[in-house]
Amino acid sequence: MSEQEVNEKIYDHRVLTDWSNVNNNTNGTMHYSKDMIFNDGHRLSITVYSILFVISTIGNSTVLYLLTKRRLRGPSRIDIMLMHLAIADLMVTFLLMPLEIAWAYTVQWKSTDFMCRLMSFFRVFGLYLSGFVLVCISIDRYYAILKPLKLSSNRGRIMLIIAWCSSVVCSLPQAYFFHLEEHPKVSGYFQCVTFHSFPSEFHHIMYQIATMCAMYACPLITFIYCYGSIYLEIYRKSQRIVKGIERFRRSNDDVLSRAKKRTLKMTITIVIVFLICWTPYYIIAMWYWFDKTSVDKVSALVSKSLFIFACTNSCMNPIVYGAFNIRGRIGNNASTMSNRHTSLYNRGDSSNQLPKHLLNISESSAKTGNTTQITNIDVSDVPINGNHKISEISTNGNEVINKIDEVSGSPVICIK
Repeated sequence: MSEQEVNEKIYDHRVLTDWSNVNNNTNGTMHYSKDMIFNDGHRLSITVYSILFVISTIGNSTVLYLLTKRRLRGPSRIDIMLMHLAIADLMVTFLLMPLEIAWAYTVQWKSTDFMCRLMSFFRVFGLYLSGFVLVCISIDRYYAILKPLKLSSNRGRIMLIIAWCSSVVCSLPQAYFFHLEEHPKVSGYFQCVTFHSFPSEFHHIMYQIATMCAMYACPLITFIYCYGSIYLEIYRKSQRIVKGIERFRRSNDDVLSRAKKRTLKMTITIVIVFLICWTPYYIIAMWYWFDKTSVDKVSALVSKSLFIFACTNSCMNPIVYGAFNIRGRIGNNASTMSNRHTSLYNRGDSSNQLPKHLLNISESSAKTGNTTQITNIDVSDVPINGNHKISEISTNGNEVINKIDEVSGSPVICIK
């Protein structure tokens, strides 16, 4: 049998609604359709997936190692979730990508029906898990920033358990619909397909829409709500600060602490990467579902390229994580001394700790240029940092005298 093609269009046997046409010529020569022989689409899959496999393995393994090492020093809820995200990306790397490479090389399915169903399950499990873990991270950031008092230590663990269980439930239909089937006209040609698994084409499209909702639409709605609420609250607080309704005691405090800001920016960037990678693929998928006639004019190589581009999301997550953490470390090292000086200044500045009548005296003295002598002033009710008190302050001229905190026994610096 020669490998002449009836149709020059590049098909993909995993997205066809039925077997491609295989015709017998008058001289008995068998003509294969192009999806049944090794073509440019298969070369594209092997090349790109091989590159993604190397990049994703190195990146996610490194991230998982660093997060595990950090967790041993002190567990963090966001670090644990990022660990699960790296695990999900590694499952995509070690299960989906090698499968695509081997399948593209052999073209037809060379294994059993059980392996067809099992690998179809794992082919989407990592993708589901990656999206659901991003949902957990978004909800965690929502509670950590907007409702910190309601955030419990068990909530993160419960959300991750739900994410894993939901991924299993959403992936199980793949193992049911995919099966091993022999070509009706070519004896010995087997393929792992969904042909004849649905009562009608309508049911097939509804299943694909449900898949899109679980893998893309529902996470997208969660991202918009959580991060939209966070930025709306940040904007409201910023407006109140500008109007003077609220003020913060420490000069280096903003609406969010520096660590929360960096974590928020990192998680939002990961979500944006997720949307950039998956949105083009689902746009053309919806186009195919609702207007199949017009989308048939688009090369199947385009849709195949978009699915491969969506899988690059597993490679981009460790790059985003590494970029933010490297930049964060550089920024922390550069600003360590500055933060220490700011902290010492804030501790030494007792202007908001002394009574108003003492502040008025010092201000009037500064304006007139005279030195005011304050002796034996009883300030036993003056709070230091909220809970601590000092017994007395005595100054002579320009002298600054250190006193002892009654509660902690530590020295207190009183500046005139």
